[in-house]
Amino acid sequence: MSETMFQAYASLEPGGRLQDWEYEPAPLGKEEVEIRITHNGLCHTDIHMRDNDWGISTYPLVPGHEVVGVVTQTGKDITSLAVGDRVGFGWIRDACRQCDHCIQGEENICHNGYTGLILGHHGGFADKLRAPADFAYKIPDRLDSAAAAPLLCAGITVYTPLRTYVTRPAMKVGVIGIGGLGHIAVKYAKAMGAEVTVFSTSPDKEAETKEFGAHHFQIWENADEMKKAHSSQDLIINTAPAATDFETALNLLGNNGTLCIVGLPTCSVEVPVTSLVFGQKAVVGSVVGGRRFMREMLNFSAVHNITPMVETMPLSQVNEAMDKVAANKARYRIVLTA
Repeated sequence: MSETMFQAYASLEPGGRLQDWEYEPAPLGKEEVEIRITHNGLCHTDIHMRDNDWGISTYPLVPGHEVVGVVTQTGKDITSLAVGDRVGFGWIRDACRQCDHCIQGEENICHNGYTGLILGHHGGFADKLRAPADFAYKIPDRLDSAAAAPLLCAGITVYTPLRTYVTRPAMKVGVIGIGGLGHIAVKYAKAMGAEVTVFSTSPDKEAETKEFGAHHFQIWENADEMKKAHSSQDLIINTAPAATDFETALNLLGNNGTLCIVGLPTCSVEVPVTSLVFGQKAVVGSVVGGRRFMREMLNFSAVHNITPMVETMPLSQVNEAMDKVAANKARYRIVLTA
């Protein structure tokens, strides 16, 4: 077996189960690092990409974009990282670095389009990875690797809009969905000083939700509870990956409130214009985060001891893990270990 070959798990066709696969990586670039992968967070996006739900996947596809590992090689121009450093990679692999957004650390909305870690490149479900060092993030010592991995996508996905829209103490923040993203959103919102309400379809999650820091828990299908919550929220983060009743969601907002969509259901969004206009409400989207917020989020997590609830499974059981996530049976994030 060649020492230059990387061992990976890949889907060879849309919807295909992942299988053992190897590939020869491109030579290590002068601005890249190579890492030995130890942990991978399993994101629902990996399943969307495996199945080509968005029509952007290429095959063979090696998923994995919540990657933590140890630096084993550095390109000749790298001075910020050294062999032995523990680092992570998230959804964004690279960006133009020249547009106004990139200059402000908002590579997630790069004017010229960022490069995804698993868009035309092989991701973290492998023994090693090579990628640009500028998008490798040092993991704070206070965060263990299993906890850090999901923060690199799930964490930054909810941190960015909370950081953007939680602008005053005791804001009322609602979180729709208490899964891999939602439970981290609750922890961040609480740490930012918000009064947090969770809206869920899973009554059995109430006790855990309160442990995460939520002040209130309401069942989405309970008409009486939802009526009492009418016009009560300043900000709602919708983490649900499935279709949502957006009229109900907008009715939960007070005037000048904001509904932020971070989940990616494969459907269109219908927004009731009357509620939007007469309440001066806003519907916005947010996608992961740039380097500025990513570094800040990791440090914020370390300082406030914010970690996701994870269960670990060996990478060799990746298909079983994906089945569990697809069946909504993960509590709350699965991390695959080498």
